[in-house]
Amino acid sequence: MKKPAVKKIATRQDGRRTRARSVLRKLKKAYPDAHCALNYKTPFELLVATILSAQCTDVRVNLTTPAVFAKYPTPKLLARANPSDLESLIRSTGFFRNKTKSLIGMAHALTERHNGEVPPDMESLRVLPGVGRKTANVLLGNAFGLNEGVTVDTHVGRLSGLLKLTKHTDPEKIERDLMELIPRSDWTLVSHLLIYHGRQVCIARRPQCSRCVLRDLCPSAQDAPRAK
Repeated sequence: MKKPAVKKIATRQDGRRTRARSVLRKLKKAYPDAHCALNYKTPFELLVATILSAQCTDVRVNLTTPAVFAKYPTPKLLARANPSDLESLIRSTGFFRNKTKSLIGMAHALTERHNGEVPPDMESLRVLPGVGRKTANVLLGNAFGLNEGVTVDTHVGRLSGLLKLTKHTDPEKIERDLMELIPRSDWTLVSHLLIYHGRQVCIARRPQCSRCVLRDLCPSAQDAPRAK
């Protein structure tokens, strides 16, 4: 008696997977240069920048990090930082006191547990102060080329909902849905593609559906007028 229901669920999932991969193809064509917007040269610099990016724009972080990297180029030096000095450098990124605690704590952990190196594995990263799964995904995908998950920020979560690729609002549940729909080799890239599209076309307050390359694939745009 349950087989038809199971088959229906499987068919619906197959339909989402096909649509998700069509979305991926179109976004790859639209944004061939999509990449991490944070400026960095080393895994440590990317980790610092990603922690600073919480509740802050990438543009502002990129304006802030050169001075931070210059003064604290290694985990050992950052671990010894005077909190007041670090706070003054990162104040413009917001929540600077909490971020200062996270950065110094992270640096201490890297120095004491990992010989000053950023570990390239999810379990080790997630126990560092200030590092959650989202930050770990950013590090692993961009600094190490490891597709361990999908980074879900506000753009990725919002667009995934509009495209009906997920019904969830919790980032980790959204990530699980996307991981089932998108090939593993594209887990890191799909985040960049959705972020680019969310910033340039599918803008939260004024989505430009009439010129969207995903218009015919997006259930939320079916009633939007086409551009003449």
